[in-house]
Amino acid sequence: MTGTGGLTLAFGLPLAVALILFALAAYERRAGLASGPGFFQRNGLAVGLYLVIAVGFWAFFVIVLPQLAMVDMSFRPKLPPSQMGGPKDLYTLENYRYFLFGSTTSTAEWNWLHIKAFLLTIGVSIAITLLNFAICYPIAFHMAQSASVGRLRILLLLLILPYWVNEILRAFAFRVLLSSGGIINQALLGSGLTSEPIDFLAADVGLYMGLSYAYLLMMVFPLYNAIESLDKNQIEAARDLGAPWWHIHAFIVMPHAKPGIASGCTLVFMLCAGALAAPLVLGGPRTLWFTPIVYDRFYQAFNWPQGAAYAFVLLVTCILFVLLVLKAFRLSLGEITR
Repeated sequence: MTGTGGLTLAFGLPLAVALILFALAAYERRAGLASGPGFFQRNGLAVGLYLVIAVGFWAFFVIVLPQLAMVDMSFRPKLPPSQMGGPKDLYTLENYRYFLFGSTTSTAEWNWLHIKAFLLTIGVSIAITLLNFAICYPIAFHMAQSASVGRLRILLLLLILPYWVNEILRAFAFRVLLSSGGIINQALLGSGLTSEPIDFLAADVGLYMGLSYAYLLMMVFPLYNAIESLDKNQIEAARDLGAPWWHIHAFIVMPHAKPGIASGCTLVFMLCAGALAAPLVLGGPRTLWFTPIVYDRFYQAFNWPQGAAYAFVLLVTCILFVLLVLKAFRLSLGEITR
């Protein structure tokens, strides 16, 4: 397929899908399959047109089109601009083959450097997601069920205030704290607990702390919103019947908060897996994180098709994780947005 054909497909496919959906909606209304006032009757013509144009622009130009362009680019070879769209610009799986097996001149069987970085990124992102859930669940439960109005306001303020600081500055603050001459090492040396500084950054402690801290709010607020809607009388009734605390949380609170748990877990995982600033600032010299490799493919190797292939692999993995979480919690996609 030529470049013009790919561009036509990238623009034409989303437009065709949108037109088909509009046509189906109009057919259902005329056939009496849909009841109640229509979209424009509920919102008015002006507001309805604005919503259609604004949401359509957002979905098409900001989400669908860039992703389709990235997928299209990932199947193309790296060519100089003068040869793009020419006879050599053919679809290929070379960029994906490179991710698995490395360069064609390499004697190694697998491209373990990039594969290990990918697996480490996914594994650590899952671990940080679970850690954040363990940290945030008690906070969210206290805020939703126990805290007074005044204490809730203070807690929300304390949670939000640190995020007024830029993410890069927060990452550098962690680096200052955890460096060999940082405050934590000075405290450990001063107290006699250690005889020499601990290299927290080389052990990736700073990276994991920075990632966990960066996305705490992404876990707290979905949990709080889900638990806050639970009727307190259910908890009181369970306590009156002698249910232990773990029974209340396992069989009353968590089942009710499933949409919030799923929403928080998917948000934290996807942001961790796609984080770039924290791995670059807090990663140790031997840190293997996947997003800096993707960045390197784009801006150091100037191999945009290969970078697009790597980014697409990460995107598909994140989507699969979301689908697995929805399957595990037996939720639909619409339920986690409540």
